[in-house]
Amino acid sequence: QLQLVESGGGVVQPGGSLRLSCTASGSTLDNYAIGWFRQAPGKEREGVSCISRNDRGTQYTDSVKGRFTISRDNAKNTVYLQMNSLKPEDTAVYYCGADWTAYSSICTIISKGRYAYWGQGTQVTVSS
Repeated sequence: QLQLVESGGGVVQPGGSLRLSCTASGSTLDNYAIGWFRQAPGKEREGVSCISRNDRGTQYTDSVKGRFTISRDNAKNTVYLQMNSLKPEDTAVYYCGADWTAYSSICTIISKGRYAYWGQGTQVTVSS
């Protein structure tokens, strides 16, 4: 059974940076596209970024393009989300999810239902 654990959240000032990690256990991530999602209080969970199995396919929601970078290290069973130039509106609980897929170069941040495995989340707070 695949288990995911997020880490790296915290409190940062606007303009600051954080790197989130999503580490898997119980199975390798080779057969999974990985997505990062976030949920702010009173709002629905939204897709932030995803990376395909072979890391050749990535997607970003418009509000984070040019600021966030997703990457994966299958040898370490870990996916990262580097977040730069953070804004107060980035404040949320960030979750990673795993989508078992036969497609090696595709991922989606639209279809949350494809993600069968989720971590417990890590809080990111951007505040001065």
